[in-house]
Amino acid sequence: MIEANRLQAALPKTCRYLPNYWGTAPGMWFEKDGKVLVSLPGVPYEMKELMTHSVLPGLKKAFELPSIHHYTVRTIGIGESFLAEKIASWEDSLPAHIRLAYLPSFSGVKLRLTGYGQAEVIDPELEAWAEKLKPIVGEYIYGYGEVEIEEKVGEMLKEGNFTLATAESCTGGYVAHRITSVPGASEYFEGTVVSYSNKVKAEVLGVPMQDLKDFGAVSEQVAVAMAEGVRDRLKTSFGLSTTGIAGPGGGTDEKPVGTVWIACAGPSGTVARKLQLGNLRDVNIQLTTAHVLNLLRNELKQLQAVKAIK
Repeated sequence: MIEANRLQAALPKTCRYLPNYWGTAPGMWFEKDGKVLVSLPGVPYEMKELMTHSVLPGLKKAFELPSIHHYTVRTIGIGESFLAEKIASWEDSLPAHIRLAYLPSFSGVKLRLTGYGQAEVIDPELEAWAEKLKPIVGEYIYGYGEVEIEEKVGEMLKEGNFTLATAESCTGGYVAHRITSVPGASEYFEGTVVSYSNKVKAEVLGVPMQDLKDFGAVSEQVAVAMAEGVRDRLKTSFGLSTTGIAGPGGGTDEKPVGTVWIACAGPSGTVARKLQLGNLRDVNIQLTTAHVLNLLRNELKQLQAVKAIK
């Protein structure tokens, strides 16, 4: 042990040691005259873990805090303003002790209901109000709590015993990254082809060169061929594709920056959608990823509905 690490083990007599299982610098808890001071390591993930596992539970024990409860509805495929317009009457009818927050992100809009009171009373009430959203915007609701869209489609793929592969151009592997960020994704995800060049689109995915010449890489025809090609070559139930102009350069009058085509090939056929996004590269990549995952979710929903009817 080097001297610097040895000195880290020397703690003031007045502190309570907070074990750091993720590093060597300890957390320290000082308490005097009804007040608490906490010292934590500066490494972000160590600090976050100590806050989660030691500090916040300790504060709850040390003080009588207001009981605040949240219930989050996850939506995708609709913008914040359009969503607010659709649920305006529902929002206006909320009781005074329940508040609503709109939390938009590239992956959709979270509707967070917040209430104050005893858990056994307020939690069922929050859930009941969330249920009232289903008849209004149910088509855009994909989950509740902290579930992300990639987790939801993963659950749906497993439920249907389906597999998935992706063919990515403008997203450069980001769709696969989101999918494989979910533990257990290997149960349904076979792999991806980052077909950035026309050569790879043609030689690896089987996109017809004539389509590339006639319509260009950013086109419905090419997106469809990419999705069907990766599905065929990786022998999966579904194939997703993305092809577009992420920016900031490369656009034309006919196809400006932000023009993107996405497609989903599956048991029921192939569907494609055109997106017209902005000129920020990172934003376009994240938005495209959210849209193509939602396209897959909608296809899986239709299959679930057909199965339920049968």
